[in-house]
Formats: sequence, structure tokens, C-alpha cells
Amino acid sequence: MFKVYQISKYNRGFTLIELIVVIVILGIMAAIAGPKFIDLQAEARSSVMGGVEGAVRGAATLIYSKSLIEGEESLDETAATPPSVLVQGATVATKFGYPNAGTSGTPVSDGLAASLELQGDIIASSDGSTVTFTYGTYTTCTVTYAESAAAGSAPVVINNAIPANC
Repeated sequence: MFKVYQISKYNRGFTLIELIVVIVILGIMAAIAGPKFIDLQAEARSSVMGGVEGAVRGAATLIYSKSLIEGEESLDETAATPPSVLVQGATVATKFGYPNAGTSGTPVSDGLAASLELQGDIIASSDGSTVTFTYGTYTTCTVTYAESAAAGSAPVVINNAIPANC
């Protein structure tokens, strides 16, 4: 009825040499793949800052559009009545229609930074004419916004957040 199978002396499992070879192969694969996964973090931070750049450009365009509608696109922030627009419940001071850099210091809660909903590790700081958005403690992973210099000229947005910097 039942067949009894006998295990031969050659079918007992892996030899020690086979196990060592497998472990060595796995170690080599881990050594090759590990740095690629570590580098993904820098690329992720760079991508986040790319999103910040897009948000800054979008906010500047939106604010300029509102300034055009209100007829304040040619006014400097030193006008008798400083120009401003209302964006998402925040009053954003403008300079030649574009958002100004805000008050010097960290964190910035007025000007351009007031129109953005910064979350997570993004820190905004201003020197009065530029705003620098930094990813946490990575001081070279930045997006910089420089105010409009004259009526009709757009602000300058520079994205320094390449994976090598982040």
C-alpha cells in the first residue's frame, strides 16, 4: 500500500561550500545595490525642491495677475500706499506686481512666503530682496527667489537643488 522512499546519502541538503558561495553572491549584490538606494534620498529631496520651484513660479504668476487686475503692476513697494494683493486669506506685499521678498529673517511669514503653504522641512529665509527656500539642514539644497528689479521685469527664480547638492 504505502511506498517507503529512502533518502540517499547525497540528498541531505546544502553543503557548507554552497552556502558560502550564496552568501558571497548576496554580499556582492548588496554592495552594488546599496549606494543606489542611498542616492535615491538625494534625488527625492531634489524633486521636492523642484516642486517648491514650481510653487514659487506659480504663486508669482498668480500674484502678478491679481496685481494687473487691480492696476498695481507698476507700483514699487515704496509707494505712498504700498501695493498688495489678497491670496488665500493672506495679504501679500508686491513690488512691480510680483510678490516681494518679505521682511529679513527666518522664518519669513510675509511677502512671497505668505502666499505659499510650506510644509515639512522647507525653511524660508529672506535678506530683504531675495527669499531662499532650503530643505531642512541641507544648506546647498535651495531655491532662490529674487524680487522684480523694475516695472515690466519678472523676478528671478533659481533652483540649486540638484541631487549633488541635496
